[in-house]
Amino acid sequence: MKNLKNALNESDLSADRSMLIKPTKNMKKVIYALILLLVVVSGLVFANREIKNETSKRPTPKSLSAAERESELKKWEATPEGVKFKKWEASPAGKNVYAGAAKIKKHIINFTNMEAIITSLSLPPGSRLGFGVMARINGVDYIVTFDPEKSQLEQLHSLKVNDKIIIRSHYVSYAPKYLYPIVSGEYAERDSKVIFKRVPRKGGC
Repeated sequence: MKNLKNALNESDLSADRSMLIKPTKNMKKVIYALILLLVVVSGLVFANREIKNETSKRPTPKSLSAAERESELKKWEATPEGVKFKKWEASPAGKNVYAGAAKIKKHIINFTNMEAIITSLSLPPGSRLGFGVMARINGVDYIVTFDPEKSQLEQLHSLKVNDKIIIRSHYVSYAPKYLYPIVSGEYAERDSKVIFKRVPRKGGC
């Protein structure tokens, strides 16, 4: 009888133990999962904080005052490149380029129409200005560059020598490498039809 009771007690205990062990195993899995999730979240929070700290540490570029700009210009003019540029400015070629830029200054400032005649579909040899053409405005030759989207290339490639176009620009530049002022075309039309309009870049103007 005692043996029977003991056997029953042992079977009950083993059943109880098995019931206790199962929840314990499940609980361990849940705890491990929660710990893993906590580690992942903590890592993401820490990484995000590090990125924010790095961003905040980056110095914001401060704008120079007029006196500082003048000082920087003087320093640059004393460099070999600056000396070379000053010589070019004083040369007949440099003066000619500056005179050409001055002729369209009002149009550039006011972003008004300029009538241009295409004189060449290719830029001077060695140019690294992207897509552009040579054009004559009021008797002066200019390099006219464009920054086209793919959808605009077909219209620009359809240009021919002697085509009359209307262009607008906010910017004219020059460099000793080129014998002509460089006009950055932002709008162009031919026969009253728009063939190019500059598309602002994302995050830019």
